Amino acid sequence: MKEIVVISGKGGTGKTSITASFAYLGGEDLIVADCDVDAADMHLLMAPDFARSHGFKSGQLSVIDPALCIRCGRCLEVCRFDAVSQGTEGYTIDPISCEGCGYCTRVCPVQAIRTEYPEVGNLFISRIRTGTTMVHARLGIGADNSGKLVAKVKETAKRIGEEQDKQAVIVDGSPGIGCPVVSSLSGAHYVVLVTEPTVSGFHDLKRVYELVHTFHIRAGCIINKADLNDTVLKELKAYLKEEGVDVLGEIPYDEEFTAAMTQGRTVIEHSSRIGEILSASWENIKRNAGIQRSHV
Repeated sequence: MKEIVVISGKGGTGKTSITASFAYLGGEDLIVADCDVDAADMHLLMAPDFARSHGFKSGQLSVIDPALCIRCGRCLEVCRFDAVSQGTEGYTIDPISCEGCGYCTRVCPVQAIRTEYPEVGNLFISRIRTGTTMVHARLGIGADNSGKLVAKVKETAKRIGEEQDKQAVIVDGSPGIGCPVVSSLSGAHYVVLVTEPTVSGFHDLKRVYELVHTFHIRAGCIINKADLNDTVLKELKAYLKEEGVDVLGEIPYDEEFTAAMTQGRTVIEHSSRIGEILSASWENIKRNAGIQRSHV
């Protein structure tokens, strides 16, 4: 089973809209995974039923038991993250500021501080309107370990895909080059980069491709809003050619992207012009990723 990951160097390039269009084109032969867990929004276009939900626990936090605390202040003295505060009711630990290092737990003379492993998000397994399964997640506000949640989403999607004899998993990754992106790339067979011909878009494309290159994964690029800046477009295409990155398609600026989103539809359902470009891009992706079955 092949794994195709769609990422971008920056937000706002149309990555999720394009990934959703590929999910629509692939239909029942794909498993869909939304790995942009910090700002998941693919569900807005795929109409999942949220049939199954699983809590996701990660990291650790320190918690003070006020019944045991003798108010010695040792925890306040050693905390380097300003997570411990003193009030009229005694000492408390702010869960947002706590880094889970456990130092306060070790220095407490009466073992009034315990370590907890919090639930920081949820993982969902849904049926979507294309007739297949989507694995997606929601990370709690201020929660960390998004890379681990991404790994869980991918692991679950691949397991379901193998059980259902699917030919590919299409992954909507996070923008940027952080931990969630690294986790998204692990195990990928082909990467689709979505960019735009702007100074910031070109700069961030270079950064994210350097990351992809370290994984030795073949990559292709879709240039969205391709008519924004001819000068940058030429520089961008020259860079892609030099790096051996497949140019999968060029999409002109079109407000149909926004119109489709407001209706909860993929842009390929809303615009025949963009639909033709993305359909051709999808055929290129299947060929480059080595997906053989003709109807995938």
